Amino acid sequence: MQANRVATAIDAYDPPGARVIDSPITIGLSKDTSITPFTSQNLFVGNPHCLMAALQEDEIPIIPSFGYTVDTCSRKPVGADEAILALIRHLSGLQFLGHEVAEDLRNTELLKAAEVYRLIILDPLGGIPANNRATERHLFLNLEQEFEEVKDHLTTASTTGSIGTELRKANAQHLKNAELAKNALSLLPPTSSVVVTTPQEAAKERGPAEMDWALVGTRRGQNPLIHNLLTDKPVQSSSLPTERFKTITSLSGAPQIGSLTTLAKRGMPLTMIPDPRVAPWRPPQPGERGLSLTDPCIDLPRLVNLIEDSFGRKLDIDHYLKRVEGNLAGVIIAGEYEGGALLTWEKPWGLTGAEADDPARLVPYLDKFAVLRKSQGAGGVADIVFNAMVRTCFPSGVCWRSRKDNPVNKWYFERSRGTVKFKDINWTMFWTTPKLEEQRFRDYESVCRGVEPSWADKKQQLD
Repeated sequence: MQANRVATAIDAYDPPGARVIDSPITIGLSKDTSITPFTSQNLFVGNPHCLMAALQEDEIPIIPSFGYTVDTCSRKPVGADEAILALIRHLSGLQFLGHEVAEDLRNTELLKAAEVYRLIILDPLGGIPANNRATERHLFLNLEQEFEEVKDHLTTASTTGSIGTELRKANAQHLKNAELAKNALSLLPPTSSVVVTTPQEAAKERGPAEMDWALVGTRRGQNPLIHNLLTDKPVQSSSLPTERFKTITSLSGAPQIGSLTTLAKRGMPLTMIPDPRVAPWRPPQPGERGLSLTDPCIDLPRLVNLIEDSFGRKLDIDHYLKRVEGNLAGVIIAGEYEGGALLTWEKPWGLTGAEADDPARLVPYLDKFAVLRKSQGAGGVADIVFNAMVRTCFPSGVCWRSRKDNPVNKWYFERSRGTVKFKDINWTMFWTTPKLEEQRFRDYESVCRGVEPSWADKKQQLD
């Protein structure tokens, strides 16, 4: 029996080990065909005693994927994913929520039995695929923003006739894993997460030959499962450029870029104004009304609060509105204004004649990049905003500047494709543009030198 094999393998390590328990899953009689994370296939934990006894003794309970019918106590197989959701509902105190069940059953679990912080899915296929990543995997999956895109991609990939049967089956399994992650996290606190990885990656500590020493600011040679458990972050940041990933030989012998592990969180919605998925961001056209920060689609007071909280400085709002009026490229907002970016089109200094009217000479510029202080370093807010900027809004490249003594510069260095420290002023310039040509570089430099600050304290010497 597979459950006994797993328990024996765990027992080979330090005590207290594992225990195979009789399934606590009960199969109800409800005829309700609606399936949600709260009611999935009418499964619930009817006999939690062995489960809770194992947990209280610090043992790992091994639960076979079958259940007992509530009327005849017949043993029947159940889907592993649905059983997991039933266990989460029980442990989280959500069992029988909205159900009409016998009073004695309802009274069995009304309180939270345990805190569930992490769900780990071990699958030989590894993390959730991404068709627009160099790693071919989602290192970090923001389900609130990206689930529908993942679902559409994997649904198509699992049903199309242009690929082999095995690949279609693999994509269908990836979709099941993504749906399990989404459903599980809908039952858990926002701080919980799901790790999807391979058994090999979870068990293996990388040796020196596999360590990516070129990676800037990432943990080298980390076991992805241990890293995720300790930090609640991906082994490698999802917003690093392709050049930061070294191709290594995977455990199957095939070349691999980055980790096969996906860290999924409920995350937060992402708003891009205007929506580049409808029409790409482009420089303002003659006679065309551009975006304004006073438009109804933007909550200006909350945006100002985000900027001031992140920078720790008061914004000269009137000056700033005048500065970006007519050249605002777009705004990116994460969640309820927990993070965001303001991007503009800037004209290099000194252009005359036809060059001054050439939209191709306008520079895409990251004017403000902000994350609320309470959200900094947690939840992947900065990565979510940065990824939207470089992958969706300005995939051909963008530039920005930062004070030389800004502690965030290390983070910027890791994610830029190039950087220059100006010798005569207190600015460092960054860009994400691949293969930056000399003329474009000079345009970037002109803009980064010339943009006028809009802080209310007027302490430009700090800049």
